[in-house]
Amino acid sequence: MNEFVMYFQMGWQHIVDWGGIDHILFIAALCAVYLLEDWKRVLVLVTAFTIGHSITLALSVTNVVFIKSSLIEFLIPVTIAITAFSNVIRKQTVPGKLQINYYFAGFFGLIHGMGFSGYLKSLLGTQTNIVRPLLAFNLGLEFGQILIVTGVLLLAAIVVNIRRVKRRDWSLFLSSAIFGVAFMMAAERYQELMVK
Repeated sequence: MNEFVMYFQMGWQHIVDWGGIDHILFIAALCAVYLLEDWKRVLVLVTAFTIGHSITLALSVTNVVFIKSSLIEFLIPVTIAITAFSNVIRKQTVPGKLQINYYFAGFFGLIHGMGFSGYLKSLLGTQTNIVRPLLAFNLGLEFGQILIVTGVLLLAAIVVNIRRVKRRDWSLFLSSAIFGVAFMMAAERYQELMVK
């Protein structure tokens, strides 16, 4: 198999893997306030996340930046909880042009990139030329994120347009559920962080 295709495939499979539910939850929290017709905004949002995590992924894989993995594993659900909570307290039903989720996507993407780095480092081994694998992996992650977004937006379309649930109620339900799961994950990982 072509190396580029292999790393691309690993990227998208890594992000949609239920074993890495935290990444799925973060993407779902980012787009919980959107509907299918907002797909262009969501694409920009997900791309901001990709840019954020691509930067720290590259810096971490090349050993320019190192942060303890247990701290990153704790911070990831914290970013999910913050994003979901901001959706819950949001006043407007329809998202404005530039909103806090874009900042969350970019900034929190930096933290999530560190979470991907251990996995990618293990794949790269002692390989010296990492540009192509890193690019392929990031493109695969972006593709995986688009799959998740598509699923969330299609679910929103069914709930809001077909089942006639109010947009705000759908956003509150999804964001509250994500917040609850993320809060529990953060609490568990905080205990692990304190032990190490």
